[in-house]
Amino acid sequence: IDNAGIVTKPLQPAFFAYPNSNQSNISIGTSTIVLNAERFDQGGDFNTGTSTFTAPVTGKYQFNLNIRIGDTLDTAANYYRSHITTSNLAYYPTIMSPQFTADTNYWHLTFSVLADMDAGDTAYAKVEQSGGSVQTTIDGGISGTNFSGFLAC
Repeated sequence: IDNAGIVTKPLQPAFFAYPNSNQSNISIGTSTIVLNAERFDQGGDFNTGTSTFTAPVTGKYQFNLNIRIGDTLDTAANYYRSHITTSNLAYYPTIMSPQFTADTNYWHLTFSVLADMDAGDTAYAKVEQSGGSVQTTIDGGISGTNFSGFLAC
């Protein structure tokens, strides 16, 4: 607690992870997003080797996912969908049907969820492409694709 009464908890779980390079030509179906770099990982609960967050304590965790599809979003795909999968439940709130007249660049799939997790539960990010061609790229870099989370309560 500082002099102004602001409370900070330096061991409160929080992370911000991103791919350090593009994930090119994702396969048709569901692909786990490679998140092999971190902006921060307070508590050391995110594993860049497996792209997985492990909850250190039971609680409600706020997760945020931003997927930037680079070159090229395939108009022949039936849909694109983002996922956050936890040990208890998979969240599928974003679905996009690419009904464009030509393949396009730079499309974002973004959502947030407050997830109930027990100590030891895991969470990771996925993207799904239904149909179309193997040509889609998930953009890397800190401002392209990222997955973040923190213990809310």
